[in-house]
Amino acid sequence: MSDTKTTSAEQGSHSNYRRSLGTIALTATGLGSIIGSGWLFGAARASAIAGPAAILAWIIGAVVALTIALTYTELGSMFPKAGGMVRYGQYSHGSLAGYLAAWANWIAIVSVIPGEATASVQYMSSWKFGWAQALYDGKELTGTGVGLASILLIFYFFLNWFAITLFAKTNTAITVFKVVVPVLTASALMIAHFDTSNITHHGGFTPNGWSSVFTAVAVSGIVWAYNGFQSPLNMAGEARNPGKSLPKAVISSILIALVIYVALQIAFLMGVPGDKLAAGGWASLGYNSPLADLAVAWGLNWLAMLLYADAFISPSGTGMIYAATTSRMIHGVQENGHLPGVFGKVDKKTGVPRPALLLNLAIAFLFLAVFRGWGSLAEIVSVATVISYITGPVAVMSLRRISPDLKRPVRLRIMPVIAPVAMIFGSLVLYWGRWPLTGKVILIMAVGLPVWAWYEIGKPLTQGRKPWAELMPHLKAGAWMVAYLLVMAAISYMGGKEFGGKGYLPVGWDVVLVALVALAFYFWGVRSAWRNPSLVQAEAEMNAAETVATEEVKAPAGA
Repeated sequence: MSDTKTTSAEQGSHSNYRRSLGTIALTATGLGSIIGSGWLFGAARASAIAGPAAILAWIIGAVVALTIALTYTELGSMFPKAGGMVRYGQYSHGSLAGYLAAWANWIAIVSVIPGEATASVQYMSSWKFGWAQALYDGKELTGTGVGLASILLIFYFFLNWFAITLFAKTNTAITVFKVVVPVLTASALMIAHFDTSNITHHGGFTPNGWSSVFTAVAVSGIVWAYNGFQSPLNMAGEARNPGKSLPKAVISSILIALVIYVALQIAFLMGVPGDKLAAGGWASLGYNSPLADLAVAWGLNWLAMLLYADAFISPSGTGMIYAATTSRMIHGVQENGHLPGVFGKVDKKTGVPRPALLLNLAIAFLFLAVFRGWGSLAEIVSVATVISYITGPVAVMSLRRISPDLKRPVRLRIMPVIAPVAMIFGSLVLYWGRWPLTGKVILIMAVGLPVWAWYEIGKPLTQGRKPWAELMPHLKAGAWMVAYLLVMAAISYMGGKEFGGKGYLPVGWDVVLVALVALAFYFWGVRSAWRNPSLVQAEAEMNAAETVATEEVKAPAGA
């Protein structure tokens, strides 16, 4: 099939990457991705959906992200290659499942970039200037706002154009600032005003019921935020010691971010003036720049100015990281055989995949034109992200079954338990995303299939080849994923009204059904894996690299 290519060519493309990122730089990459625009808007949006119970939503989101991330740390250490997240499904199940997973993952990540630019401009609209207030109409960016956000997009990609070392130095410095400012913000707001009655009044701890807590996990920007754990994995091709540094970077970034986000959520909940909640409760808050507006309300003008500045720095840092990681993802998709060869080229001098950068910039412009508000982008990103999550749990156990001898620098004994639990968690978050949003995003997944069909069917036919016999194992191995998406869409449609469904499924039993369906597809997926050409090629590359490393170690002793 189109996913095969020579090992030498594969190694040649990756030899242009610079393995210069250590644990600190990779942790900064993960933490810098997690702390982007999410911390500026996430607390307010989660509060509007779940009220004070939003605190639990952040904790649940971290548990879900950490469980799923553990499956990917084993995969990332096994295959330390650029764009790692778009490759694992291809290795375990071939082209169809691999492409669907890669498509979902890429859509989720590339759409974050315009989301970060949108966040910066939206925060700016609270400035006391007429031109600034004209950037945002309360629901989405105006034409002027889109123009300014477009300039920010160009800036993100410009910083990635020259060299990975420039990226690492810039990102680490920005990440330090991005951690200090949220911590300072939470502390200052708690000192300025800490009204515990906000939790007991105005509808109590769960004013919209417990289902709203789960919905907040899915669509308020919580999944959007924690999804940043992927960034170190996608930069694995540039890690100095991926076996040790990737797991540390992924886990550390999630745990540090959890502490920061919970502190910010508590500060926001206790800092909202009671009279703002008296009329319509938490859902009635209409802050364009939530944390900055609270700072102004309590006379912390210095903090408001700092937040306005950070509204550029934090999202810009995340946008810069995602511009880097998505370009590596495009490289991975190209090597999977589903994009033209030009997108696999890495500049020899800088170690940057520049054609991939340009493609992602164009797609970012497209998303910015269609989705002009942070909230609408956060919803799309979150659900698409969850769809991409289901690959990790299935792929990690599939590869243990079909490629048991492949070197695993990270191998958790408890993975046979973690993987199915991660599959259940991912499926629950997908269900909590609410119908019809779940159906819309699953439809977006289908939009990418013509590209796959061209490379797997159309292109071979134009070359006089008959691809059907070679394609059948890929179709058989990927059938579980197609069926999973259709079944989950049906459950979402028939599910509880509290999650946007028709209410055909009784409350409580809908969650049980989702868990059982997740387990069924997990076991189907694991059993469907096969030793496809992409895996065989990857094994050859890993074994060749191991041989070279062994010879280099032995050489001085024999000299």
